Amino acid sequence: MAQDQNSKQNLTEKKPCLSGRGVTKVFGIGKQAMTAVDHVDFDFNEGEIISIVGESGSGKTTLSKMLLGLISVTEGTIEYQGKPRDISSAAKKKEYWKNIQPIFQDPFSSYNIFYKIDAVLDDCLRMRGKGNASEEEKIALKTEACSFVNLKYAELTNKYPFELSGGQMQRLMIARIFLLKPKILMADEPTSMIDACSRATILDMLLKLRDEINMTVIFITHDIGLAYYISDKVYIMEHGKFVESGTAEECIIHPKSPYTKRLISDVPKIYEKWDLDTVVNE
Repeated sequence: MAQDQNSKQNLTEKKPCLSGRGVTKVFGIGKQAMTAVDHVDFDFNEGEIISIVGESGSGKTTLSKMLLGLISVTEGTIEYQGKPRDISSAAKKKEYWKNIQPIFQDPFSSYNIFYKIDAVLDDCLRMRGKGNASEEEKIALKTEACSFVNLKYAELTNKYPFELSGGQMQRLMIARIFLLKPKILMADEPTSMIDACSRATILDMLLKLRDEINMTVIFITHDIGLAYYISDKVYIMEHGKFVESGTAEECIIHPKSPYTKRLISDVPKIYEKWDLDTVVNE
């Protein structure tokens, strides 16, 4: 658990690996313009586990796509490792992607249906600089990566991703991260397709990987319970803005924003009658 005092890192000694000032995304123009992310500021430090929490439509996934460089920033600046991020060319973008990798919520749209699983994993090895390794070493690395997420490489080889279940596809996305070992992981609901029994195991694996290579993990989630138990820092997002930020203890145990309080009150509790009066109909 990230809040465990025995394992929690001294965040004051960490350097920002990804920062933003006034980051904004507007879709459309004129009367059709819609502001999805509205002048947000943030500092994500090396080795931190950060959760960006909000309801569907709050802007958190749009923000993650801007951080990944998948969509442009309308206004504001993003810095990577203390310098303005430069992804102005295909080569610079590819170099950036070696150090920041995603796990998307929908694994079915994350793969090229024409590429077999071996091609997916071999591409990771090439990005890691292992493209010229012997076939035996490649198989060993791919086997280790699959074992990390409780998959058997021998049962996956020569298959296409669409031959797997949704949970297996999402596990394979995490196996890619094990092979690539990026400096930053952007995880958008990374366990949404994984059964409840395996969810804690997968999260524990990601935390171990964080400890192993000092990787920064940014969770994009609506699960405020998950955010509390794993995060060093939490950002609460509503209508494209950060309405609250701080440690998990500050934001979730002692929330100040009415929106955060409503998110917490909306979490169903087994031994209490559900209060549906807090539900906002829009």
